[in-house]
Parts: sequence; structure tokens; C-alpha cells
Amino acid sequence: MSNTIQADSLVTLNYRITQSGGATLISTFESTPATLQLGSGELTRGLENCLLGLSAGEYRAFELAENVAFGPRHTALVERIPRAALPANDTELEAGQVLAFTAPDGNRFSGQVLEVEADSIRLDFNHPLAGRAVCFEVEVIGIN
Repeated sequence: MSNTIQADSLVTLNYRITQSGGATLISTFESTPATLQLGSGELTRGLENCLLGLSAGEYRAFELAENVAFGPRHTALVERIPRAALPANDTELEAGQVLAFTAPDGNRFSGQVLEVEADSIRLDFNHPLAGRAVCFEVEVIGIN
């Protein structure tokens, strides 16, 4: 067991992600700490890199520039899809709604509806925080 976080550590921590300007997007400080396996995709590489070398009991806040925490926005991940190609759904589609999809290999992903037209919808498959600057606060509780 290492006394600092390594690239493959199992870590128990509290964390908070806030937007520039202070709006909290997610926080475990007010509830149950998270236990995460680094290198497994539970956190983005940008967030994991902040944790490397930290010790149990340590608290840190990181200001992450645009594109660092959740990667850049990619215009290629914004697509117009014919409504006929969507799974049957009796709910009315509206802008801002998030739809879940299953790829042929069984992986699940989601896309946010940007625009609804009679015969198609425009979806954004980027992470909602892609391209944005965020603050990442962490309190390391334990390292395995």
C-alpha cells in the first residue's frame, strides 16, 4: 500500500467540481465519499492527473483551464440524426433533454438534444463540461 496516490491507486475521497463563477456541478462533501479506481475511466485523465502524488488527509483545490478536465469540445460530435433512426419513444423530444444510446458493442453513451425538427434532431455527444474551465477540489481520505 502506497502512502501517495499512484496511477493505479484505489482512492477514497471527497470531491467537488465547480464551474468558473462558482456554480457547484457535483459534490460528495455533503454526502458519502467516493471510492474510485484510477486508470479505470471513472475519472477523466485530466482529473486523475491532479490526484497523483497526493497523500491521505490532504486537501487541494485545482483550477483547471478550458479543455483540461473534460477535454476539448469536438464539432464532429454534434450530429443531425433522422427521427426514424431513433429508438421508438413516446415522450416528446425537447432541447436540453439527454438521450441514452447503446452502441453495437454494448457500450452506453448519451447525447444532449440541441434542436428538434419534424424529421430530425441535432444531438451533442460531447461531455457537457468539455471545453470548460472548472475548479476540482479534493480531500483524500484513504489510499489502497
